[in-house]
Amino acid sequence: MAIELKVPGFPESVSDGTILRWNKKPGEAVRREEPVVEIETDKVVFEVPAPCDGVLEDILEPEGTVVVSGQLIGRMREGEVAVARGEPQQVSAAGGAPGRGAFATPSARRLIEEHGLDLDTIPASGSGNRVLKEDVLRVIEQPDQAPARGEVTPAQTAAAAPVEVPTETPAANLEGRPERRVTMTRLRARIAERLVEAQQTAAILTTFNEINMQPVMALRTRYRDEFERIHGVRLGFMSFFVKAVIEGLRRFPELNASIDGTDIVYHGFFDIGIAVSSPRGLVVPILRDADQLGMADIETRIGEFGQKAKDASLSMEDITGGTFTITNGGVFGSLLSTPILNPPQSGILGMHKIQERPVAENGAVVIRPMMNVALSYDHRLVDGREAVQFLVTVKDMLEDPARLLLGV
Repeated sequence: MAIELKVPGFPESVSDGTILRWNKKPGEAVRREEPVVEIETDKVVFEVPAPCDGVLEDILEPEGTVVVSGQLIGRMREGEVAVARGEPQQVSAAGGAPGRGAFATPSARRLIEEHGLDLDTIPASGSGNRVLKEDVLRVIEQPDQAPARGEVTPAQTAAAAPVEVPTETPAANLEGRPERRVTMTRLRARIAERLVEAQQTAAILTTFNEINMQPVMALRTRYRDEFERIHGVRLGFMSFFVKAVIEGLRRFPELNASIDGTDIVYHGFFDIGIAVSSPRGLVVPILRDADQLGMADIETRIGEFGQKAKDASLSMEDITGGTFTITNGGVFGSLLSTPILNPPQSGILGMHKIQERPVAENGAVVIRPMMNVALSYDHRLVDGREAVQFLVTVKDMLEDPARLLLGV
């Protein structure tokens, strides 16, 4: 029976996508739920799973083609996995044995390629003979369980999943001055487009301040071990900043609002975007209703977002929306910057590296761990007074963390 492979429905904010990679060739067997093709949009990468066991019969749209929702891109034939493989299926509900027919998640594929392993020698614990990241890590920790690629074994077959390589123009080498041209990814192109859009449509202004991080650092040191023991997650700085920002947004709602035509939309909720670096570029997953989250919940979700960004597994829901953004250039060593707004938001807070500096306290010069912070805001909506007072509120909350509990 012939089965059509179509592009999944994109959200309203996504008009089209580009076929990034076909994971199978015509004539190859495909298992149910196995990712057959990956489609890159300007926000995330979609995996299109096989609707049933069968064989990929035809690829109608090659890699690099721009496609839209519902477009027919390929066909497969149902129910011929064993015939195409020439051997019985090896799927187990408790986990597949090593052998042909296994397939890997994107994060597992990346580890397989990095460590030169053979996909078909790794025991699969995921449903449908899917090799998970945890399966690969077990093999890496116990290398005797799986041979590296190039060592022929009775079970060895095709090489592991291919590496994602950008389309390149061959390098020119004119008198020792080489150049290479690489096609911009859709995500990078979208980032560029939004940055230019923000600077052209918003009246962006930035105000600065500095925060003495000693009180927060002392609190972390005092309760770090107990916090981790109880909640199973490390107590970082970001949860303090999220809480302080929410208090600032409550007091100055213009920074939690956005402009829609000639209207101002005041949001009665706090969806805080946390800028995260990923191999494909900067992404901003959203902490939904962050005011209702405890600090442990905030730290847990940020950790999950970071792992998803690294594995390229963020969903459209993870990164859509947001009423305010926090970005931390300090993790890369930045001391000061002017962050650019994430439209249609009216504010973004930039954190920076903590650095010991001499400061004056009660008439004496002391050394304190100081952080520069920057608030960029849309001056069409937010006046300088509100912006400065918002940043002072964040500063006050962090320099006296008891305020976060008392709401004063």
